[in-house]
Amino acid sequence: MNSLTKTSTAEVLESRPGGETQGSLFAGDQGMITLEARRVLVQMLLGPAIDARRQTKLWPVLLRDESIIRSRLHELFLELVIDRDQEIAFTRQVLSDELDVPVLLRRAPLTFLDSVLLLFLRQRLTQSDAQGERAVVALQEIIEHLAIFERHGNVDHAKFNRHIDNAIEKAKRHSLLQKIRGSEDRYEVSPTLKLLFPAEEIQALAGVYSNLAASGLGASSNDEEEPVERTDDGEDV
Repeated sequence: MNSLTKTSTAEVLESRPGGETQGSLFAGDQGMITLEARRVLVQMLLGPAIDARRQTKLWPVLLRDESIIRSRLHELFLELVIDRDQEIAFTRQVLSDELDVPVLLRRAPLTFLDSVLLLFLRQRLTQSDAQGERAVVALQEIIEHLAIFERHGNVDHAKFNRHIDNAIEKAKRHSLLQKIRGSEDRYEVSPTLKLLFPAEEIQALAGVYSNLAASGLGASSNDEEEPVERTDDGEDV
């Protein structure tokens, strides 16, 4: 008489090259990639990026199964961007003149102070690269830099300070500022910003913001948020 025995999911799965699998991970599963590759795919969709230093288990899987993960993202009209030198990866919306491409990536507004902060962090990355160091910045240093851009004549200083706090929290929420372990007020700047803002763009923006700061035409406590103008990045913040 034949006897039935319970078999674990791990015993059913059989790995195939390129991240593909045989067998189910759960009841009714029709997926065709490994559990590890699925975890990478989910993280790419959640965003903002995969960083080899912080996600040590996902990064080697991403490189190993790059082809199948890129294929799955293409099915969602997303492009996989990998910088092997910086060891970071993120997704970018596919743009096409021939197709009406549905937009999956969530977009959020950037305030004037958000933009100033991103520029400051990007410049810090450039300076740190030149010195061969990690880009580390103190919270008070960020606050003092953003305070320069308070518009002359602004009377609601408390509200302006809340805008500063909101800009910093947004950068932290999107992992552009990553807290250094064991420190309460020091952060590392994510190298993702290097891919989002090329050097020539940074130089142009730096001139504009320097003029604004010098003339006192920065942000007031009543400034409204404006939509992000960039459409070619993979991390709309």
